[in-house]
Amino acid sequence: MFDSWRNKRSSSTVSSDMVSKQRRYDSLVRALHTDIYRYAYWLCGDKHIAEDITQETFLRAWRSLDSLKDEKAAKAWLITILRRENARRFERKQFNYSDVEQEFIEDTFSGSTEDHAEQHLLQRQISKLELEYREPLLLQVIGGFSGEEIAKILDLNRNTVMTRLFRARNQLKDVLEQPTIRGQSNG
Repeated sequence: MFDSWRNKRSSSTVSSDMVSKQRRYDSLVRALHTDIYRYAYWLCGDKHIAEDITQETFLRAWRSLDSLKDEKAAKAWLITILRRENARRFERKQFNYSDVEQEFIEDTFSGSTEDHAEQHLLQRQISKLELEYREPLLLQVIGGFSGEEIAKILDLNRNTVMTRLFRARNQLKDVLEQPTIRGQSNG
C-alpha cells in the first residue's frame, strides 16, 4: 500500500514537472520564435530551410531546456543552437545549386517601392560581406545582441567582435556611398 501511494506521488511530481517544462518552453517559443526565424533566414536566405532550421532549433531546445539556467540568456542560447544546426546542415547535405540568386528573392515586408529597393540593396550588400563580418553584424542588427553577447555566441574576444562590427559597417558604408551602386537599386 505504501508503494502504491509513493508511485502515485512520484507520478504526480513527474506530471507537474512536465507541465512546468511545457509552459516554460511555450513561453520561450512565443517570445523568441520570430527573432530566431529571422536570423535563420538571414543565415541561409531560403524560407523553407529557415523554417526547418528554426524547427530543429526549438526541438533541440526542448530536449535540453533544463540546461537553460538563466532566462535572460535564452535568446543567445537559442542563437547558439541555431548556428550549430545551420553548420550541421552543411555536414550532412549534398546541395542542389539554384540558378536563382539571393538578390532576386522578394521581400514581402517592405511597404513602398522605394523601401523595397533600399531593403533589397542593403540585403544584397550584407550578403556579400565575408562571413566573419556578416555574422556579428546580423547578430547585432537582427538579433539585437550587444558586443559582449556576440563575443560569447561566436566564442570570440569582445575586441575582435567590435573590430569586425566596425569593419562591416565601414564596408557597407563604402559600397552604399558609391554612385554606381545607388544607381543599380532602381534597375
